[in-house]
Amino acid sequence: MNCEIDIKNAVETLRGGGVILYPTDTVWGIGCDATCEESVRRIYEIKRRSEAKAMICLVDKADRIQRYFRSVPDVAWDLFDTATSPLTIILDGAQGVAPSLIAADGSLGVRVTRDQFSHDICYRLQKPLVSTSANISGMPVARTYREIPQEILDAVDYVCSFRRGDNVARQPSSIIKLGHDCQVKVLR
Repeated sequence: MNCEIDIKNAVETLRGGGVILYPTDTVWGIGCDATCEESVRRIYEIKRRSEAKAMICLVDKADRIQRYFRSVPDVAWDLFDTATSPLTIILDGAQGVAPSLIAADGSLGVRVTRDQFSHDICYRLQKPLVSTSANISGMPVARTYREIPQEILDAVDYVCSFRRGDNVARQPSSIIKLGHDCQVKVLR
């Protein structure tokens, strides 16, 4: 399938409240419009994941982050600018997304995707995109399309065609948490 058509179909699915399976700048992800509570809850159900376990969001550019947090510490901008590999930062004071995405402490993980395909989906959606690994909670992460369980493939509304044949085993992003006092804690 043409990449442009694939992106168009994915975005139409997302705008309609659907859930997609797509390649990210790291592993294959299950995604939805991060502002749609019903869609976010569907992902928790698909993954059989407790809502106490947070999921992250992708955005197309760093500037978009400030829309979804009460404030963004300067050190976060520096980290996003200098990261040489995919980096998810958990920030406090999340707002404007589905309530079930926000952790009990008010935080949310966000990553600026540098992968052109997932970037284009985020750009066209104009909202944060949920990005959680395409696996059942507690099971190994699917690092290639071939490793995605059939149960996941059957549960989503749209499966992107792009990069299905890629056999490169990708790794999840690094994750850090920035606390209220700008203290950096490395989680992965």
